[in-house]
Amino acid sequence: MKFTRNAKAQWKGSGKDGSGTLSTPSTILDNTKYSFKTRFEGDPGTNPEELLGAAHAGCFAMQLSFLLQEAEFVADTLDVNATIHFEDGNIPNIDLDLTAEVPDISAEEFNQLANKAKEICPISKVLKAEIGLQINLKN
Repeated sequence: MKFTRNAKAQWKGSGKDGSGTLSTPSTILDNTKYSFKTRFEGDPGTNPEELLGAAHAGCFAMQLSFLLQEAEFVADTLDVNATIHFEDGNIPNIDLDLTAEVPDISAEEFNQLANKAKEICPISKVLKAEIGLQINLKN
């Protein structure tokens, strides 16, 4: 399978006092505001790290669901929280926190599949950051 996706950013003004918008063709992001304050001071709006976390969590969960399906398991739920760590202009690491409900799977097999998903998820592969994974399997 081969495809492309795109998103648009528009920025006006200086780095600290300016602001911008993010948009996607799907309109899920439709002139969504972002700025220095939304990124570094917690004002309402989004920021690149939050969007990266959402992309990574979503990609990892979907990749894991495919691996589970190949192993003939179906998850009741896969809840993934991605924590992006920003330090001095870099993202040195990302922590994925997974809580899952998967009937009839052993903890050992689930851990193997989850770790494989972490390695082969396309978003994981594009990142230079160290990626941690905390797993909580509920049966």
